[in-house]
Amino acid sequence: MRGPGRAMWPLYAAGFTTAFGAHAVAANLGGLSHDAVTSLLVLGGLLALYDGVEVLLKPVFGTLADRVGARPVLIGGLIAFAAASALYAAADSPGWLWAARLGQGAAASAFSPSASALVARLNPAAKRGRAVGGYGFYKSIGYTLGPLLGGVLVWAGGLRLLFAVTAVLGAGVAAWAALAVPAVPPLPRARQTVLDLARRLTASWFLVPTAALAGATAALSVGVGFLPVSGAAAGLGTVATGAAVSVLAACAALVQPAAGRALDTGRLSTRAGLVAGLLATAAGLACATLPGLPGILAGAALIGAGTGLITPLGFAALAASTPQERLGQTMGSAELGRELGDAGGPLLVATVATFSTLALGFAALAALLAAGPVVALVILVARRRTTSSPS
Repeated sequence: MRGPGRAMWPLYAAGFTTAFGAHAVAANLGGLSHDAVTSLLVLGGLLALYDGVEVLLKPVFGTLADRVGARPVLIGGLIAFAAASALYAAADSPGWLWAARLGQGAAASAFSPSASALVARLNPAAKRGRAVGGYGFYKSIGYTLGPLLGGVLVWAGGLRLLFAVTAVLGAGVAAWAALAVPAVPPLPRARQTVLDLARRLTASWFLVPTAALAGATAALSVGVGFLPVSGAAAGLGTVATGAAVSVLAACAALVQPAAGRALDTGRLSTRAGLVAGLLATAAGLACATLPGLPGILAGAALIGAGTGLITPLGFAALAASTPQERLGQTMGSAELGRELGDAGGPLLVATVATFSTLALGFAALAALLAAGPVVALVILVARRRTTSSPS
């Protein structure tokens, strides 16, 4: 088997592709496609279609990757992503837009968890944190550049040009992966019943990091979506609010590789890192309740740093606790948790803000994220007191 260094780059590119494809299209669907996106209801349906199919299919494709091998599912998913993107690029009609978006979401459901599983399989435990952090870094770059580059492409040639570029991107990364990613045969697996799966997915080793990942994704989605709203309410222009979102994305991208290296060298434990990440993210949401640019920038920086700390540690913890033959299933199920956080965070904040204020919406999510570490600390102190008390 070839060394993992060469194989990591197409996997990082796959992470960039899924993030860029999701955000570049989503951020520009309503811009220059008035024939296809005729109302806010249609726009909401197109946005929900991509995420909805990911929620349904990521665990399925993760399990398939364990059964037949992650490499063919990765390459097949990327080819399908390219083909789905080419649909709307070739046939500019509202019906094909829906079909293309559905196909993109289904394809991303295949190659995203497969790429995560391969990152874990191809790296020894001593280097896994760094590898996962690198994967998260390039995925964050995709999230950051997607809306910007997508907007430029839509301005230059319309939505069809954007879909054409995503088609070329998917096909190119698929060819790269076929050349550089080694075959990783599926490992022998013991027969698993539905009850066995339920036990695995309700065990603390799975629930704790997955809940942290879901919370981080919820805060990230809320920061990207609602910090500009808060800035506009404070009288800030689009340049200032755009800079705040860029700070959030940049902090998330830069912290992830550093967190992975710290985990690999033993300078940071998974438990301490997840707790610190959740508390930093909660503090960022609390800062976002403050009026004006300082509160928004501080909130963006802390949310980005907190989510950047949680993401590589959470996935590294899942990879370390999962039998190698079940990595795809675990990663797919964890991605499902992230998708639920991606949808649930904005929904919670929007619901609270509807009946009160946006600041209270930020505060509600901050309290929810901080509750986990606080409860864990109380339990730990209680156990230590019980252990130290005389019998």
